[in-house]
Amino acid sequence: MILVFGKTGQVARELQKLGTVTALGREDANLSDPQACAIAIRRHAPDAVINAAAYTAVDQAEDEEAVATVINGNAPKAMAKACAELDIPFVHISTDYVFEGTGQTPWQPQAQTAPQNAYGRSKLAGETGIAESGGTYAILRTSWVISANGVNFIKTMLCLSETRDALNIVGDQIGGPTPASDIALACLQIAKQLIQDPSKSGTYHFSGAPDVSWADFANEIFDQAGKSVAVTPISTTDYPTPAQRPLNSRMDCTPTKWAFGIERPDWVTGLKTILADLEENT
Repeated sequence: MILVFGKTGQVARELQKLGTVTALGREDANLSDPQACAIAIRRHAPDAVINAAAYTAVDQAEDEEAVATVINGNAPKAMAKACAELDIPFVHISTDYVFEGTGQTPWQPQAQTAPQNAYGRSKLAGETGIAESGGTYAILRTSWVISANGVNFIKTMLCLSETRDALNIVGDQIGGPTPASDIALACLQIAKQLIQDPSKSGTYHFSGAPDVSWADFANEIFDQAGKSVAVTPISTTDYPTPAQRPLNSRMDCTPTKWAFGIERPDWVTGLKTILADLEENT
């Protein structure tokens, strides 16, 4: 049995659709209480653990860094230690925000980290705790998560298209939109492979291909959804946010392919599926 932390998040929902996991919600193990998470792992005694829960309010984290650090840093550390004690693999979802976000070269898993906002610092704290746990683990950094559930860029664009025929969208931030369904499947495959081969422990990247700007992503959303919205690319400086966003979210996913045989997912195809799901549920 594979134990999943998270029930309502985008990836957690997709993991539950796969039907091979036991998912814990906040009522079962709240990440604001790291020791409760460790106790839950010992109680369930699973074959592996996937952490698909996190504090993801990037801008809000600027005012709540301590809270974000408990949830994104201390809780995963406690989970990883419990898994190490039981000698089972721990798979944890992280983010490209642990990097400084400059340049144009895809970030390699072992590149120097330098988070530029509170959310990124909280996620890096979790990565550090996991790596020091002494157990079998995979930290899977991803970016621009999309699905038919939760709050994400696709749903925001579709909502705006109902009342707007023209939008200014950031065009100088580049990254790979990543379907939550593909992240869920990758996490499950990685967990199963780590059970068989703990030597694959380490930090990996997983993001959708091809890399695009938010403006280009918006254009593809409107094209596929049949919405007539004119998109004007703008610079990040023209769209200030409380938390600094990375300009470069490109990630080198080659080691993930080498270690686990998992390719970067095609987000254009994933978008079609997501839009179909949204259409079916409206």
